[in-house]
Amino acid sequence: MNVDLERELRRLREQAATEVVRWPSREPIWTAVYNLTRGRIDRRPRYTTGQLPALDSPWQDTDSGRYFGWRCRRANLNRGQAFVMEYIVCPHCRIGWVDKPYTIERYQRGGLAAAALRALREEHSGMAWHTGSGHVSSSKAFWVRVGDGVEGGYLPRKLCVHVARHGGVLPDWLLKRRGDL
Repeated sequence: MNVDLERELRRLREQAATEVVRWPSREPIWTAVYNLTRGRIDRRPRYTTGQLPALDSPWQDTDSGRYFGWRCRRANLNRGQAFVMEYIVCPHCRIGWVDKPYTIERYQRGGLAAAALRALREEHSGMAWHTGSGHVSSSKAFWVRVGDGVEGGYLPRKLCVHVARHGGVLPDWLLKRRGDL
């Protein structure tokens, strides 16, 4: 890596916990309709990854482009995406899951993934952290390194009963009806 790129990556790593812009795309009226109708009417917006905005910030936190209710943490460098991962937190179980972290090849091994994971742990302190899907063989060393000393250790774990794979944290009325709350 050249000196300028290393300096930019160092600055981006340092900003991971402090320079995050959040974009809540939730439309309260449709969420209320969904909850009031007990899920029979669901017109909440579902954005694809390509429709998510590129915010003018080194780090951004938006709704996921794939899983409704999940969040997407993204690092921007030189007007482009450098790193992205999706995550969800269950407030009932105090467990967080991260899924599909990806760093653009040019920026790999620059510490962006570790910085993003550390920032999430600081934002959601006191939680155990896992991955929502399995580890590919080429990434096992990475997960061991970033999971060292972390409760949960980023080991693969199925989602809890409060979280739907493609629907986020389930509403209380549904959890009560299922007997999970």
